[in-house]
Amino acid sequence: MRIVIPGGTGHLGAVLERGLLTAGHHLTVLTRNPSRPHHLHWDGRTLGPWATAIDGADAVINLAGRSVSCRPTPKNLAAMTASRIDSTRVVGQAIAASARPPAVWLQASTATIYAHTHGCANDEATGLIGGTEPDAPAHWRASIDLALAWERALDEAETPGTRKVAMRSAMVMSPDRGSVFDVLSKMSALGLGGPVAGGRQFVSWIHEADFTRAIEFLIGRDDLAGPVNLAAPHPLRQKDFMRILRRSRGHLIGLPATKWMAELGALALRTDTELLLKSRRVIPGRLEAAGYEFDYPAWEAAARDLARRRPDARQVAGGAAMLLASRA
Repeated sequence: MRIVIPGGTGHLGAVLERGLLTAGHHLTVLTRNPSRPHHLHWDGRTLGPWATAIDGADAVINLAGRSVSCRPTPKNLAAMTASRIDSTRVVGQAIAASARPPAVWLQASTATIYAHTHGCANDEATGLIGGTEPDAPAHWRASIDLALAWERALDEAETPGTRKVAMRSAMVMSPDRGSVFDVLSKMSALGLGGPVAGGRQFVSWIHEADFTRAIEFLIGRDDLAGPVNLAAPHPLRQKDFMRILRRSRGHLIGLPATKWMAELGALALRTDTELLLKSRRVIPGRLEAAGYEFDYPAWEAAARDLARRRPDARQVAGGAAMLLASRA
């Protein structure tokens, strides 16, 4: 298939590019800094020559958006929102202007759109959208507003000939340097991979192989449109998630961190504790109902595979940020 990936040079783009090229697909990656023959320049805001790649493509997978691993200042929030809304709108404009529009447009979204919960899991049909939880900090609402605006831009795009899917992705786990798994492994090597604020909060995740395969599955399923959760079927509590990760890396000690310690760490690393403390209990209701079978449904096998394939990291980078992967 001919697939166009706007914003495809971040961590998620690298994972998807690797998997889709291996599967034999023809890719065009839209990026501000082209570095390979199949890359084209775009600015993520305005139509340009890059739009010709979308005309006649089989699928578009838009991953564009500034990283959310930063302090939630008004300036950063505005930049994160603009990068998502502008890129979604211009992709919609390119599809609408195509003589042969792609059959499907898969748009990055985020599992963070769901409510902070220690109770029932959130699927697409019954899951609660966040923002009004009594036990969540008020400033977490900003992430929900951003996610809702992102999906609203997709909904508002006038592309009647193209099926649209909002991919509500959990953290994508890969062995790549700078990935979530890499950063957490480095913290574990320092003895810092223990429970955070008690560790009761749920972690939702998906292995890189399932991330790519699920996207191929969605491209091929004409009956699936709207929000789809890209998450493994078994989220688990942060304390258990980190215990299994430590075991996969052969690390025995994981010192706990209190909430105030997490706050200080997030301040020092210029990120936000929402990435650590929000309980994301998200399950892939629509994928499983449609018959998708996960290669890695459980974290134990996934962590073993990632640890086996992770490059040797004997030198632990000082001050490793909790880079929870780009949700676009």
